[in-house]
Amino acid sequence: MTTDQTQVIRIDDLRQPQLTDVQRVALDHGERTHTDLTVDAVLTAAVDATGLDDFGPDDFKERLALWLDEVGDDDERTGLGRLILFNDSVRYASNRLRIHDLLQRHPEIDDVELRAPVIVVGLPRSGTTHLVNLIAADKRFRSMPLWESYEPLADPGRARWRTEESWESMRSILPHLPAMHPMEPDHVHEEIELQLPDFSSYELEWVARVPRWRDYYLAHDQTPHYAYMATVLKILQWRRPGDRWVLKSPQHLEQLRPLLATFPDATVVVTHRDPVSVVQSAATMMTYAARMTYRRPDPDLYISYWTDRIARLLRASVRDREVIPADRRLDVFFDDLMADPMGIVETAYDVAALPMSAEARRQLTTYIEEHPRGKEGRVAYDLRVDFGVTPEEVRAPFAFYFDAFPAVRVEVE
Repeated sequence: MTTDQTQVIRIDDLRQPQLTDVQRVALDHGERTHTDLTVDAVLTAAVDATGLDDFGPDDFKERLALWLDEVGDDDERTGLGRLILFNDSVRYASNRLRIHDLLQRHPEIDDVELRAPVIVVGLPRSGTTHLVNLIAADKRFRSMPLWESYEPLADPGRARWRTEESWESMRSILPHLPAMHPMEPDHVHEEIELQLPDFSSYELEWVARVPRWRDYYLAHDQTPHYAYMATVLKILQWRRPGDRWVLKSPQHLEQLRPLLATFPDATVVVTHRDPVSVVQSAATMMTYAARMTYRRPDPDLYISYWTDRIARLLRASVRDREVIPADRRLDVFFDDLMADPMGIVETAYDVAALPMSAEARRQLTTYIEEHPRGKEGRVAYDLRVDFGVTPEEVRAPFAFYFDAFPAVRVEVE
């Protein structure tokens, strides 16, 4: 693994990770820790952490059991990987307890209006994170920072995940991760995180290794879980008011019907990029992270999974895009966004019927100046060397997408 003075990062040990001392210490800690991956253990820990015991409707237990059974059956998972899943599940269950308790005490939250949100929808690595954070710099919008997505009912002044220290261990264990995905506690995160206390979503790192959850997810209507997510957004708005939400998640590409059923007056901004660029980035990031959660990272599995995953997202979005009213839909191409982010935002505001004020322009300009592309370094990818495939092979399943959007530029040759 090397990083030169221009901050070009080459991760060249995906198949045979060369572990750092910090990584070895973390993995050894996981192996020394016994983790009981059962529903009872998770729920008991959540009750102990919160002092609450009413989880509300218990249909979520089936989904939680499927998560834990799948990972519990996987001998390839490291002790640290099992511990991470357990701790995450306890956090989701704890959030569920607190959410249900608050709603029981304040039924008026249900009357909160989520008015005409602007929702950025697009493939991972297609500019969605940059665009949603840019729009969120306009303080007329209500957005959800990463720390709030992890602790939606925490006091902002006492939230554990709001401090930089909470993220330092992750950065030290996977130092190249920030170059692939932002990890600052105040950067705007995906609202799909708010489905996790309902134990839905398949934006989960282990889905590639355990396809039963994917099959379960795709076989079930996600509208109830989108409604749950909207309820948590109402809680956040009730606790910290804002006039209008800006949201984003790649998963919405596959769930446009539940999305529009939940937010019928939304403006939807759809980002587009060469799927090969997306696949190589996502597969690299997940294979890199897998060195901490699996005993034998498998680049071949991840390139296969992400090629299939991205194709599923795009096929569903092409099939269902007409559910978005044409006058509230904007297609944004990656090259155009990188070349003229302010112009893209101005067009999005026109579609959303939101005037561009002088103060908003100042806030957006400041954000652009303070967040240049590649601020945390730029990862150099190599499909042929790292994954044993050519760009042409990866691109083959996406002919339908280039036919539907010929303005998408081929980036990876």
